[in-house]
Amino acid sequence: MSITYPFAPPITPQTLLEYLEDLGIETQTATHPALHSVSDSQSYRGDIEGIHCKNLFVKDKKGQYFLLVMEENAEIDLKQVHKLIGGSGRVSFGRPEQLMEYLGVKPGSVTPFSVINDVENKVQIFLDEAMMQEPTLNYHPLLNEMTTTIKREDLIKFLQTVHHEPKILALSV
Repeated sequence: MSITYPFAPPITPQTLLEYLEDLGIETQTATHPALHSVSDSQSYRGDIEGIHCKNLFVKDKKGQYFLLVMEENAEIDLKQVHKLIGGSGRVSFGRPEQLMEYLGVKPGSVTPFSVINDVENKVQIFLDEAMMQEPTLNYHPLLNEMTTTIKREDLIKFLQTVHHEPKILALSV
């Protein structure tokens, strides 16, 4: 299946995985029960290779949205992160309605892959520098009943093809 960008969001996990394959990006995807939190993921994980990550969908006081992606145990100072990412005042978590509208996913399924649904570029993506030191990364492929393993270089390639140039910063404290 050949997919051209942009296409009508929200796309399915299967369409995402086919798009990655069309880009020449190799991934491994495991299916599992729905995982709603980092602790759920840690109890399930088994032998999935690579580091596991968390994703924060936040907005600033002027309504600009950001996706912050980091290693699952990383800590972030939500009172100060706006200074790093260029936000207007402190950030707060985005509402589920905006998460679905902009990224096409429900809470618990947030992932850097979800920017494929952001065809209007409403969300800026920031990747934690420490996470990007790791060669292999894991994220939900738009649904929290699956985990997809991808190489860090391929994550960057994917983000660029969907017109979301990531900014790599030291987000974690």
